[in-house]
Amino acid sequence: MDTTYWGSSFGVMLFRDAITKENLLKYYVKYETNAQYKYGIEELKERGFDVIAIVCDGRRGLINSFIDIPVQMCQFHQAAIIRRYITRNPRLPASIELKEIVGMMKQTDKESFEGAIELWYKKWKPFLNERTVNEETGKSNYTHKRLRSAHRSLKTNMKWLFTWYDKIELNIPNTTNAIDGHFADLKSKLRNHNGLSIERKKKFIDGFLKA
Repeated sequence: MDTTYWGSSFGVMLFRDAITKENLLKYYVKYETNAQYKYGIEELKERGFDVIAIVCDGRRGLINSFIDIPVQMCQFHQAAIIRRYITRNPRLPASIELKEIVGMMKQTDKESFEGAIELWYKKWKPFLNERTVNEETGKSNYTHKRLRSAHRSLKTNMKWLFTWYDKIELNIPNTTNAIDGHFADLKSKLRNHNGLSIERKKKFIDGFLKA
């Protein structure tokens, strides 16, 4: 499940079956909320669907909202979070190493990835704990805040990054790439119809998504 936008106040929240590639449910939204995602899952259940797992991005508060359903956080979105913290072309050796480890996330297993992150942290812990003193106030702050935030993000989300591995029998995708690609195709086709009113745009989307 995911949401895409046109402008700042018109979006489509889509629930898609990762196995059959069928679009099951959609909502037109001004902005996405965890409550709307939860409502959508409940509506699917009421319609008779058996929701065996959920794949979603790392939206705060969302991945731990479903107590009785396994949740896989999209590994692509996690990698994007790390890039925002350390940039696409990091210069610090510690950041370069972390980028390389994150780059192998989608091709490795849970134990190998967790082990690599743990070894990285042990190696760079003194570096991560370095502090810089503000000469005017005398107060100190961590020198490498963004790198620390990148590591904290991985540690916080680790529980949901390998649900596909823990529940291998469910055949859960490890990313939302299928739905992201679907959105990209929709937007590409809509670009050929620039100038449509919101209502006509909705009709086009209805026909494309058929959910």
